Amino acid sequence: MKKSPRGLVVITGGAGFIGSHLAERHLRAGDSVLAIDDLSTGRAGNLSAFSTHPSFKFRKGRLSEIPQLARTIKDARLIYHLAAAVGVELVMKSPVYTIHNNLKETEIILEAASKAAVPVLLTSTSEVYGKSKKKLFSESDDLLIGPPTLGRWSYACSKLMDEFLALAYARERGVPVIIARLFNTVGPRQSGKYGMVFPRFISSALKGEPLQVYGSGKQTRCFCFINDTVEALFKLAHTQAAWGQIVNIGTNQEISILALARLIIRELDSSSKIKLIPYSRNFASGFEDMQRRKPNVAKLKKLTGFTPRTSLVRAIQMTAASLGKGVP
Repeated sequence: MKKSPRGLVVITGGAGFIGSHLAERHLRAGDSVLAIDDLSTGRAGNLSAFSTHPSFKFRKGRLSEIPQLARTIKDARLIYHLAAAVGVELVMKSPVYTIHNNLKETEIILEAASKAAVPVLLTSTSEVYGKSKKKLFSESDDLLIGPPTLGRWSYACSKLMDEFLALAYARERGVPVIIARLFNTVGPRQSGKYGMVFPRFISSALKGEPLQVYGSGKQTRCFCFINDTVEALFKLAHTQAAWGQIVNIGTNQEISILALARLIIRELDSSSKIKLIPYSRNFASGFEDMQRRKPNVAKLKKLTGFTPRTSLVRAIQMTAASLGKGVP
């Protein structure tokens, strides 16, 4: 990894929910930031708070559309690769786009990083754990992916291949890599447009509309506030021992989706009701929803000394405050 303590940081998917917050974190740290995003799921509005910062630059487009990408990133000390198809609804409706986008764009940034000798932190997903019924997911676990006849697994497989590809570039080309598996990050700037449950519930509660819970609502998730996810990514990128590792990022505050809906209604003093919706109404036949997604974050703490600390109630309050101000 390059030794310069500060310098240029490149963030692909930099206009996205996580990418924009990460850009802010690096600007506060004194870095220059180049955000690259085609705005397919990211939004220019996510950059508005710092778009005029003298150390910030934005380049619109896909990585595959940038000629001589290696030259564009050659002065970077670090690349975060966040650009990917996101959201269950997008993945289910556009599987070709999902697979093509995730695999091709990752290959392109890794090849450019190899030529320019720039380290890469690749964000992956808890989805790669697949259908495992373990109570706690650890980085060394075997992975159990569902059959290719069920479209939801295309996303998990594409991100898992991203991990394999990154580690292959590390072994054969000497590219320093970290793989961060993210578990349900939530907070301001996250859109419910592609099926994300947290902003979708909060937006409905603020309007007094029914909160639509798919299935029984007994499925559980662990929601990590954006500030904690970003700080974990930042610390991993600046921890020498983390390079070459796969690391979970998330919280172990576990809650069922039904309990989340009730908590949001209570905390926002909403008049909304809860409506249970069969999966078949919005998803193809055979759709599988995982019943549990709880990360083991011991490795993150061991490497960086950091553990997420924002409570779920505080995450709800902060997200609701941003949505109440008209943030979509």
